[in-house]
Amino acid sequence: MAPHRRDQAVRAAVDQALLTPATPVAALLDLAGVRASAAALRAAFAGVTDAPVLHAFAVKACPLVPVLRLLHEEGLGAEVASPGELALARAAGVAPERIVLDSPAKTPAELREALALGIAVNADNPQELARLDALVAGAPTRSPLGLRVNPQIGGGTIDALSTATPTSKFGIALRDEGARARVVRAFLDRPWLTRLHTHSGSQGMPLPLLVAGVRAAYELAEEINAAAGRRQVDTLDIGGGLPVNFASDEDTPTHAEYARLLADGVPGLFDGRYGLVTEFGRSLLARHGTVLARVEYTKTSGSRRIALTHAGVQVATRTVYDPASWPLRIAAYDAAGEPRTGPAVDQDVAGPACFAGDLLAVKRPLPLLRPGDLVAALDTGAYYFAHHYGYNSLIRPGVYGFTVREDGSVRFATVREPQTVAEIVAEAGGGHPDVLLRD
Repeated sequence: MAPHRRDQAVRAAVDQALLTPATPVAALLDLAGVRASAAALRAAFAGVTDAPVLHAFAVKACPLVPVLRLLHEEGLGAEVASPGELALARAAGVAPERIVLDSPAKTPAELREALALGIAVNADNPQELARLDALVAGAPTRSPLGLRVNPQIGGGTIDALSTATPTSKFGIALRDEGARARVVRAFLDRPWLTRLHTHSGSQGMPLPLLVAGVRAAYELAEEINAAAGRRQVDTLDIGGGLPVNFASDEDTPTHAEYARLLADGVPGLFDGRYGLVTEFGRSLLARHGTVLARVEYTKTSGSRRIALTHAGVQVATRTVYDPASWPLRIAAYDAAGEPRTGPAVDQDVAGPACFAGDLLAVKRPLPLLRPGDLVAALDTGAYYFAHHYGYNSLIRPGVYGFTVREDGSVRFATVREPQTVAEIVAEAGGGHPDVLLRD
């Protein structure tokens, strides 16, 4: 999110009462930034190939229907990994032919639905291929069908997000003994199997390693097609995985940089023989989101200054539980929404949950925060405010997309209403409190 637009949005959020003592947390999404990222992604691949490319946004990164609709209008499809994500994509108006279903644990019902709709499916393992054998034999489908492979090229700096390690749960491990030959055989036995899919990881993965994973899938496609004597594999799904710079406002690496590295490292991928699918998520939305929260109290403990805010583990789960891998930048504003100024003082920025580790930042140099001030957790547009964690039954915040008009005014659109206490009670079985007392 551009800093000047963020500052304008924070002031407007205060002026328009999106953030009040009664609603002390709000999430803001910069719509101009989202559109710019989508356009940059399309341009990045258009700059290296004339082949058809489906950019399928990874719904898991921001499972909010209006956001998916916006991306759909910007020319993106959807990559889904559950019945819920598929329902969200369809509610956003994404056509079945622009949806890709990936998951390591698809049920027979999920597969039947996808094949009935004509949604592309990437099988994860031989047992799933056997299920597809029966389904394809039982009813014709227009769904493009593929197989996910694990190139086993190694991991990045965040183990939990490295999906190309020797023991990854995803796909067929290509370097296991005999696996490659079995994959080739699987394609030769199934003329309807026409795609290869790979995704080596995301945050923490260096670009050369991502390129190596794509190269492995491309080389396998060439081997399969040579063995088949025809172009059986006609599409490569290269996943997503572009990491995000969470340290500054600099957008690096870019989709254009990655596309150029792919073109240099896997030139045959872009010569027009293969259609392409990408599955970017975090790199499209992370920079355009901000979680804004009121400072309720300030205190000192053991000579450490602490600002107690209303944003913590419920909106920044990854940062709270793994701060080394997911550090967040914090910006400080006064109660009117103006940037807080003054000498930087080391402070902890704490959340409201009842455990000691509920911290957005530790010993962070910031202008001295005061009760009523605002803190902004930056770069939270993906995997943060859309993924509420119900610790302490904390209320899920409202999400607001914003546009800055030419005259400097800010228009907000409600993406998701703030949760109410009544809704929390209803979700917790409040409609039938005596059910466990019955014989």
